[in-house]
Order: sequence, then structure tokens, then C-alpha cells
Amino acid sequence: MQSAEEALLAVEHGVSAIGLVSAMPSGPGPIPEELIPEIAAVVPPGIETFLLTCLTDPAGIVAQHRRCGTSTIQLVDAVDHWAFAQLREELPGVSLVQVIHVSGKQAIDKATAVAPHVDAILLDSGNPSLAVKELGGTGRMHDWNVSRTIRDSVDVPVWLAGGLKPENVARAVDVVEPFGVDVCSGLRPDGHLDPWRLEQFMDALRA
Repeated sequence: MQSAEEALLAVEHGVSAIGLVSAMPSGPGPIPEELIPEIAAVVPPGIETFLLTCLTDPAGIVAQHRRCGTSTIQLVDAVDHWAFAQLREELPGVSLVQVIHVSGKQAIDKATAVAPHVDAILLDSGNPSLAVKELGGTGRMHDWNVSRTIRDSVDVPVWLAGGLKPENVARAVDVVEPFGVDVCSGLRPDGHLDPWRLEQFMDALRA
């Protein structure tokens, strides 16, 4: 979300959560950090607010979250497993969602290893191994069969992201049966949230 108006538009269409993207090495979506708490403050109770962060050190993540005040932290890059205990201690009541970038079957092992430490996993199509990391917002799909294997292999909710749009989200849900879906570029063809595409996306989900 780029503004309070976009966030409220999404809420009006029935979303369960909104994403607020802090500074990233690449990709669409980041907003100035000072906007994140402003947007989060207008979101009504019952709708989760996700801080998307590329930070990996616990102290930095804790400090950023305290500035932003969201209900959930979405870790878009890999975090050492020992760091989760520190995050739990410093931020009680804040949900942790770890992104796993599905580039092949090795993602299954990564997901099963991290699942015991987090509240949910989000499967995306980035490429953290590049010189300039891709950590989301690529608009690319990945192998949904791998995602389904992950969904069946872990005991925490699984969100599905990566190239979703009104035209394919129903099929994605049929294949993966995720807890939820996460969409960015598929609803922002010109960099702004498209009300018509948002409505079409939600209609496809409800159908």
C-alpha cells in the first residue's frame, strides 16, 4: 500500500491484511518509513498490518518495528534461526511471517526448517542469490506443486505470493490450498492500486 486511501480501499473490498513495504534492494512497493505507522493507524481492528522488512539482524528489526507499529513482521530475507527467539522476547504479541523464495525443491527443506520458529510462511518468487537481491514484487509465478508440497509439510499457515492476478488466483488456490494469498504487482499495473483489478481479484477468490 502506498497511502491510507489505498489501504482503506483494500479494506472496503474485504482483505484480511495489508502490506507496508519498507526499504528494499529492488522491486516495486517501498514507501518512506515514516508513512508506515501513518497508514497502519487508519486500518480498522481485525485487519492485520504487515511490515515487510529486508533487515536480518534482530536488533535492527526490533527497532524498525517499534518505529512502525504493525501487527505482523514479514521477513523477506533469510534470518538465522537463533534470531527468532530474540524477536519473540523483544516483541511479544507481534506475529512473525518468514518468506521462502521458491526457486526449486530446495525450498521445501528451507520451509520445514523455519516453520517451528514462526507464525506463518509466505511463499514468493524472488531471488536472494542475485548481486542485487530480489525479495518480492517480481510479478513472476513459481512452481505451485512445490508450494503445495510445502503447504502439506508444515504445521503453520502458508500464504502464497508470486505472479498472482485476477486471471490465475482461483487456479492457484485450487492447486496449493493456501491459508491466504498475497498480491502486489498483479493489482498495480501502473504503480497504483487498480480498483477494478482489486474487485476482480476478490471476486475470483470468493467464487
